[in-house]
Amino acid sequence: MTIAGQCPPWTPIVDNRLTPNTPAIPLRRTYIMRIETSFLFDLDGTLVDSVYQHVLAWKEALDEEGIKLSVWRIHRKIGMSGGLFMNQLLRETHGDISADRVDRLRRLHAEAYKRLRAQVCPLPGARELLAALTDGGTRWAIATSGRMETAAVNLEALGVDPAKAVVVTRDDVKYAKPDPDLFIAAAERLGVPIENTVVVGDSIWDMLAARRCRSLGVGLMAGGYGIDELERAGALRVYEDPADLLLHLDEVAARP
Repeated sequence: MTIAGQCPPWTPIVDNRLTPNTPAIPLRRTYIMRIETSFLFDLDGTLVDSVYQHVLAWKEALDEEGIKLSVWRIHRKIGMSGGLFMNQLLRETHGDISADRVDRLRRLHAEAYKRLRAQVCPLPGARELLAALTDGGTRWAIATSGRMETAAVNLEALGVDPAKAVVVTRDDVKYAKPDPDLFIAAAERLGVPIENTVVVGDSIWDMLAARRCRSLGVGLMAGGYGIDELERAGALRVYEDPADLLLHLDEVAARP
């Protein structure tokens, strides 16, 4: 008897080329093991058009604290962990940022971002891409460097319920991108090997994190990074947005 989900070790097959007096020789059947691809998605700039709203929210928070930083410099840091963001901020402004000030900045950013929630919407093809993966039986998760206080705005716009889908935020891990903790945690919750996943993100921080956990990185240009930057950071393929990825899904995923 074969237990469900297991392959029998061998099946007797009669070789018709043998003479009638030759006993049948059981031939071992070969089974091909398939690798099922699972997807780990960044959120801002990957599934939701929200990168520039984050930039403006950070600009407002920094101005409130009297910290002068150009908008383009803020944009280059979107997607990395808040702690790393602050470390780079210290280097660029040569300032001293206390723990209390860091907390105020995070609170001011979250408040400013929530005021811009009406501008936040899914990127073209985002909902269709997730629906296609679900319908095809392909597992997927969302892993974002943002905390749930801001990620909730994006998830609501995307129509994803974190109580039903696998969503990992900065609140759930010790370190965020470019460390791979978020993606490793997401793969664990899906119950899949990290090596069998494809990380989809819009920033170099996503691609660096993917390389560090031995996942394949796929870049999207919807967050403002170009093809060259994403490929140098480790992207295997680069597409415009979720709609473009959906059209080329067979280039990066094992077929169901």
